[in-house]
Amino acid sequence: MKIAIIGADGQLGSDLVRRLTGDALLPLYYPAFDVTRPDEARSTLAAWGPECVINTAAFHRVDECEIHPDKTFAVNATAVRDLAAICREIGCPLVHFSTDYVFDGAKGSPYVEEDAPNPLSVYAVSKLAGEILLRNGWERHFLVRTCGLYGESGCLEKGMNFADRVLDLARHRAPLRVVDDQRVTPTSTRELAAGVDALIRTSAYGLYHLTNEGDCTWYEFARAVLDLSGLEADLRPVSTRRFAARARRPAYSVLENKRAKALGLAPFSPWTEALRAYLAGKGILKAGTDRPIR
Repeated sequence: MKIAIIGADGQLGSDLVRRLTGDALLPLYYPAFDVTRPDEARSTLAAWGPECVINTAAFHRVDECEIHPDKTFAVNATAVRDLAAICREIGCPLVHFSTDYVFDGAKGSPYVEEDAPNPLSVYAVSKLAGEILLRNGWERHFLVRTCGLYGESGCLEKGMNFADRVLDLARHRAPLRVVDDQRVTPTSTRELAAGVDALIRTSAYGLYHLTNEGDCTWYEFARAVLDLSGLEADLRPVSTRRFAARARRPAYSVLENKRAKALGLAPFSPWTEALRAYLAGKGILKAGTDRPIR
């Protein structure tokens, strides 16, 4: 399959490139390929003639989105509308990624695809707008909501991913204060790339939740990173209120992979096992860490 990957040097994009080695790939990088310049994007994609386009581009510095709504909506919503139109013209599916943050957390149990979103921040509203524009713009789409991504290549937009940031601060003996009142599912980009690979081989278009299994708070995730790596740190739980962040986050944004399971896609591993594999791949898994994570 001829697959164009937008943001191929990013955290998820890099794992997609590594995963899709059996396909003909067109890796697209910012700023040479900018999703906010639709005429140039159309020219590039139409000339190559992809059979699938995967868009990993996003503006997801959640607090900065509150003060830069124009940029946020340009990347997360308007550009998605334009890519949908381009893919409709070419006649190929578009894969696009959204977020657990489209929910407000009030449900208190895992969200399925049928649950109604209620975004709390500019970022979350922009991502929901992108979802709506994609659904209305091109029926042959795979819309994937996911949560708490971390991967080998790190996050270009934010710098280090959360797991690597915990490791870095621990090595520098810096204090770690991590929120313990936001429940999420940290998700390996390596496993997400595998899920996307399987999904695009089908014609079962629509909305999917794709995350690792289980849930934890960010503090519990940080604790697991330290336990599995064998590093010591001054790690303490704090409340979200302590950070006085500009953007509101849902207190509970765990997703259930309901449609993927119904389709028969291979199940994702528990988040603890995905983290274990990630740290093993980096060569920093502590010996004997096959015990349960406390």
